Amino acid sequence: MSTPHPDTTAATTPPAAKPDVSASNGRRRRWGLVGLGAAVLIGGAIYLIHWFSYGRYIESTDDAYVNGDVVQITSEVPGTVIALHIDDTQVVTAGQALLELDPADARIAKANAEAALARAVREVRGLFAQGQQLRSQIDLREQALRTAQADLARRGGLLADGAISAEELSHARDNVTATRANVSAARDQLSQTVAQIDGTTIATHPQVLAAAAAVRNAALAVHRTELTAAVNGVVAKRSVQVGQRVAAGTPLLAVVPLDDVWIDANFKEVQLARMRTGQPVTVRTDVYGGHVTYHGRLAGVGAGSGNAFALLPAQNASGNWIKIVQRVPVRILLDPQELKDHPLRIGLSAAVDVDLRDTSGPLMATAVRNTPQPTQPSAGDDPAVDARIAEIIAGNAGPQLAAGPVARP
Repeated sequence: MSTPHPDTTAATTPPAAKPDVSASNGRRRRWGLVGLGAAVLIGGAIYLIHWFSYGRYIESTDDAYVNGDVVQITSEVPGTVIALHIDDTQVVTAGQALLELDPADARIAKANAEAALARAVREVRGLFAQGQQLRSQIDLREQALRTAQADLARRGGLLADGAISAEELSHARDNVTATRANVSAARDQLSQTVAQIDGTTIATHPQVLAAAAAVRNAALAVHRTELTAAVNGVVAKRSVQVGQRVAAGTPLLAVVPLDDVWIDANFKEVQLARMRTGQPVTVRTDVYGGHVTYHGRLAGVGAGSGNAFALLPAQNASGNWIKIVQRVPVRILLDPQELKDHPLRIGLSAAVDVDLRDTSGPLMATAVRNTPQPTQPSAGDDPAVDARIAEIIAGNAGPQLAAGPVARP
């Protein structure tokens, strides 16, 4: 049997069919375009649904910063710092001692005021005694006047009989006139004295009240040599050192109550049309990132743009005027519990979203935010000082002092 020739075999075998690559690529391209179009349509539908249901009611800005009260601690009396109990970043509570001034001068002034009070009490006591003395003198002089008048009447009857001379009768008349003048002078002096003490006691006399007020003022100066924190917060901006001589009114440090900070968000003027007080707000800060969200409410819209209250406001009355969209500060109060869990610091950046769906609130804020108030009683209401004043008055007034508390000015 013969073997076929290779060239003859290859010529008689039909070639294999080649796949249509261009048709397959076209189908894949069409399906890709269809899928892309479907994704765009679905994404657009989702965006439209989100915008109509939520997005169009949200106004956002990242031009927002944390703000809060900065309670300045200043000295109300001059003095030298002898003790400093705090430093920057330290947490303090209301009433905690911050620093002390040298109290020597204030204590000496208080001692002088107490001495002046005792002297005033004794002077007023002398006025009351002088009144009693003048009343006794008037009684004595009125008795002398009656005697002189009776003596003149007797001598007048004896003149006709020639028992006395005309000169003796003239002397009797002069005696009556002089005695009457003495009575009148004593009464005038008594009126002057009564005018100084009428309607008062030693404890309520104006001179005593003025001296008592001076004692309270001196005691207040002693109290003010110890500076305490007015509110709870964190110490900042300490500029005072031990041994430094400070003048009254000099800012020494500040206490920032970080549990009561807020957000000042600067919105464009075109974003303010539907903003109302009380609308809910969400806030994210750079310090904690997006995983911490604060919730709050819109407390009020500023009275003007930041440009209007700038140190150098814009002057638009020029030929090269270009309109610039202005920004208005909007105050946002945060949830106190969220602030406690994640404390903020003044000046930090924030991003704010305001939900405008509820427009029932007022355009302008009607309630004032409660600012931090001192929790300590006033230094002028010290019972120990009142007791000391009452002790000084009782020790110098004698038995004439009427019972009762000393009147406060």
